[in-house]
Amino acid sequence: MSKLATFAIVSIAGMGGLGMHSSHAQTSAVAQAADAAQIPVANFFRPARITSAQLSPNGKSLAMLNADADGKLVLTVTEVDKLQPRVIAKMPDMDVVQFHWVNNNRLVYGLGDRDGGVSYFGTGLYAVGKDGGKPLMLVSRETHAPTQLNKAVTALPWDTFYLDSIHAQESDDIYVIQGTDKFNNQFTQYDLLRLNTVTGNTTLVPRPGKVVRWLIDKTGEPRVAETREGDLITIQYKDPKNNQWRKLMDYRWTAEDGMTPVFLSPEGDLYVVAYNGGNTKALYQYDLGKNELLKESVITLKGYDFNGSLIYNTQQQKVLGISYEMSRPATLWFDEDLQKLQKKIDTALPDTINQLHVPEQAIGNVVVVNSFSDVQPAFWQLYNRETGKFVRLGSSRPDIDSRLMSFKDAVRYKARDGLDIPGYLTLPAGSSGKNLPLVMLVHGGPNVRGTHWGWNPEVQFLASRGYAVLEPEFRGSTGYGRKHFEAGWRQWGLAMQDDIADGAKWAVAQGYADPKRICIAGASYGGYATLMGLLNDPGLYRCGIDWVGVTDINLLYDIHWSDISDDAKKYSAPILIGDQVKDAAQLKATSPIENAARIKQPLLMAYGNMDRRVPIKHGTRFYSAVKETNPHVEWVEYSGEGHGWRMLKTNVDFWTRVEKFLQQNDNPVQ
Repeated sequence: MSKLATFAIVSIAGMGGLGMHSSHAQTSAVAQAADAAQIPVANFFRPARITSAQLSPNGKSLAMLNADADGKLVLTVTEVDKLQPRVIAKMPDMDVVQFHWVNNNRLVYGLGDRDGGVSYFGTGLYAVGKDGGKPLMLVSRETHAPTQLNKAVTALPWDTFYLDSIHAQESDDIYVIQGTDKFNNQFTQYDLLRLNTVTGNTTLVPRPGKVVRWLIDKTGEPRVAETREGDLITIQYKDPKNNQWRKLMDYRWTAEDGMTPVFLSPEGDLYVVAYNGGNTKALYQYDLGKNELLKESVITLKGYDFNGSLIYNTQQQKVLGISYEMSRPATLWFDEDLQKLQKKIDTALPDTINQLHVPEQAIGNVVVVNSFSDVQPAFWQLYNRETGKFVRLGSSRPDIDSRLMSFKDAVRYKARDGLDIPGYLTLPAGSSGKNLPLVMLVHGGPNVRGTHWGWNPEVQFLASRGYAVLEPEFRGSTGYGRKHFEAGWRQWGLAMQDDIADGAKWAVAQGYADPKRICIAGASYGGYATLMGLLNDPGLYRCGIDWVGVTDINLLYDIHWSDISDDAKKYSAPILIGDQVKDAAQLKATSPIENAARIKQPLLMAYGNMDRRVPIKHGTRFYSAVKETNPHVEWVEYSGEGHGWRMLKTNVDFWTRVEKFLQQNDNPVQ
């Protein structure tokens, strides 16, 4: 067993206030409100200036993605004892959007265009030395590039993606996965290849079936594979004793007894996330000898599913800590020195969450500190443990003044059937916090955790214009336990919709919101919920804002060129959303298109003409129907945009329209 086994089991009940709201006291309420309202729209939605900073495995070098003078992200490397950054990867018309250390002297990276529309290219994969030497294209960005196994003549095809490194100091190899059984760029299984980043040579790893997920251990060996046939999931383990795959368990995705492997130590300790008879997912160790979960969890988060990762050091051969998220992100350190370091840094930076990033293969004197809060966009610093000094590396959004931003607080309210509904409430900085115009901002998915504590451009923009924002985690959202998730099955337009309305009524009852000035807004599923909110609760919502929203559940099934896979339509959608045949009457009753004539409130609609998740047909068909009986509908189509806005010019145009639309509908109904 690894050294983690010597620590006590941890159950975490919640998080305190962290003293994060003290800095705003210096600015008067009137000045805050006036200054925030003057912040240009572009400042909220401009691409981040810095997105990542990582130490090399030995902790001696630092790689970063930061924007150059033209606003394009470039990859730089500096030695931590000199801090003289060198650009090692730059493209004049592209951004370096991701990177990974291969070893202490080599990196791989991928490309994208942060301010471009829908792209018909992948990110590709490129290798380069930390000094800029020996560059090599490993994966093509073009969709027609052929596969060439065991040859470096041609790059691998675009549908090949970085998975993991080998975790050995001298190895130039990495693992990549290659999508197979492709359907509209969605993959139902993955081949695994070991790829040399100097020669480009590859070796195909035999797979034990239709693998949808691979797990590499910290010795660089693929040891766990998750295979899927229909809705049956099987977890398989490659035993080092005989190098043969054997089944650990299989289960249906709807079952309560499944598990998700997340980490395998060199010592052979497998860590998984599972319900294990409880309502929320927790982190457990799995006994590979007995083929069973240990009864006691490693970490349990009261009221939340475990979502995080283990921080492992290969030199010490132990788990140093675990990152996780409840109402806010946090790290549980098992290493005593890192516990003390976290406390020291938190004392120095009391107004932010401070995430420490340590090297994987060393115990260094320098750590990277990523700091952020609800009002403070992320910024990065180096901290020297010997000198106790910080070196500022950069801020993701230097145009944002945290003193003018608005606090986001975790809240919970009761739905009409008694179910506890989590959410986040943001009240405009400088306001009284009472009787405010309210935007119910509904997340997409919908079967995801849709909201997180931290700086959010959409929320902060709305708050800067004087609007309270409530982001409900209605039933069907994940991250809050199995009961909360399953309560949303086949409840589109029904109980899920009621949860949102009950949140608006709660905000009124608490005195936060003016009952005559409530607007509902959202994208994707949030757009659907916007339209259904106007239908179900016409007396509650004064207006609606729908972008890239679903307008008919049957269209999700019937449009065959969308990127929703056939497996999803066959196995998960009938359970989560509804069966086209068995639930036909319900799907018609909860279809905005079928009921468009009943919507009379002002409505802003926006769609991208390149959207493959919710094709624009959803928008055009609904708009054609609703405009016949509602003269207060504004329609906008964005060329080159897909399922959400990528281009700055689109964001500026759309959110300027939102601001004007809300102002026009901000007068209480007489």
